Amino acid sequence: MTKEKSSGMDMLSGSMLGKILKFALPLALGSILQQLFNSVDVAVVGRFSSKQALAAVGANAPVVALMINMFAGISVGSNVVIANYIGRGHPERVKNTVGTSIALAFITGLILMGSGFSVAKPLLEIMSTPKDVIGLAVVYLRIYCLGMPFIMLYNFGAAILRSTGDTKRPLFCLIISGIINAVLNVFFVVGFGLGVAGVAIATVISNIVSSGLILCFLMKSEEPLKLELRGMRIYKEELTRILRIGVPAGLQGMVFSVANICIQAAINSFGSEVVAGSAVALNFEYLSYFLISGFNSAVMTFTSQNYGADKVKRCRRAYFICMASGILSCVALNSCFYFGRDLFIRFFTTDPVVAGYAAQRMRYVLLFQFIAGTYEISGSALRGFGYSMTPTLLTVFGTCIVRIIWINTVTVKHHTFFALMIVYPFSWVITGSIVVAAYFIVLKKMLNSPV
Repeated sequence: MTKEKSSGMDMLSGSMLGKILKFALPLALGSILQQLFNSVDVAVVGRFSSKQALAAVGANAPVVALMINMFAGISVGSNVVIANYIGRGHPERVKNTVGTSIALAFITGLILMGSGFSVAKPLLEIMSTPKDVIGLAVVYLRIYCLGMPFIMLYNFGAAILRSTGDTKRPLFCLIISGIINAVLNVFFVVGFGLGVAGVAIATVISNIVSSGLILCFLMKSEEPLKLELRGMRIYKEELTRILRIGVPAGLQGMVFSVANICIQAAINSFGSEVVAGSAVALNFEYLSYFLISGFNSAVMTFTSQNYGADKVKRCRRAYFICMASGILSCVALNSCFYFGRDLFIRFFTTDPVVAGYAAQRMRYVLLFQFIAGTYEISGSALRGFGYSMTPTLLTVFGTCIVRIIWINTVTVKHHTFFALMIVYPFSWVITGSIVVAAYFIVLKKMLNSPV
């Protein structure tokens, strides 16, 4: 078993801070770059098309998340299972899990492509998408769905590489595909006037590139990570372990997306200018969240490997490092965005009304986003221990059920943008409190267990 040392890192010994930063920061940077390139979608249609086109792209964000989160969550299972096998020193099981993961990615991608294309319009109608937006939103979503198989192949392939600590090659894939996406956005929208269709086509092409690159890296990797065509099949035992970890994570993501769709439907009720302003502010939330997400993945992978090697105290140390790093970095970036909001918002829109609503969302949501790190990082640490359903149930209650109740009570009584937006920090505080408590209960059990 040498591959994890040559392409990744030794997570089982030595100082952890440097290794965690080396793992998390390229991952966070990759996601941030990907979102920056995706933000070009919003900026291009906002500056060169119309505010309806801007709203159409923004209104689809929670819909896309709903469609892919279940199966993207399953890729978390691949990461945990492979990392755990590495910690235990089982190369053959690693190889079987790699083949199972890629086969599963292709199958789920095809399912998403077919189902997404057929439910696009009904789902957007259920969300009360404004009449001057829904036609463009349906066009964007249906074209976007054509790239689902490639999105899944990238997600699972990147999860495989990250299980060894290799975050540089997934970053390279995102940089290349992101540049292509940005260039094609301008080409299709500005050059040919294709509007939201051009943005969607550019996104599909960039996803094809990123998935192709990640598969090439896997096929050229050393054993046991090397992907071989004859090994691309479902191994029952590995599939069971992947699903045991991944399905709860995917369900959490799906239910979370349902809650966000309810919020988006409430936003839609305020009209296209509010939808467009919210879509602009959401870009900054994504960028800041990815800092948390990088340490999120780090704590899960480090915990899984060290738990597999019976090094629970290193798991605890990884948790504290990732929690502090994730929250502090999120606070720093959010502060930059908020205090420079006038400049940043102008990249996306020159409409003063749209800009005003974007600034409001940044004030009520962005400044408090660091709180989300408490439950995200704690939940991933629990998954590294093999407890996947526990954070799922707690997060579903704290961020999903609470939000849906809020929308149907507080927002109904006080139909204002402020009353809607404040649900985010409120639900983050509740969820963070209960998931952090659950982590320390499980950690205590692990520390007291005989090796």
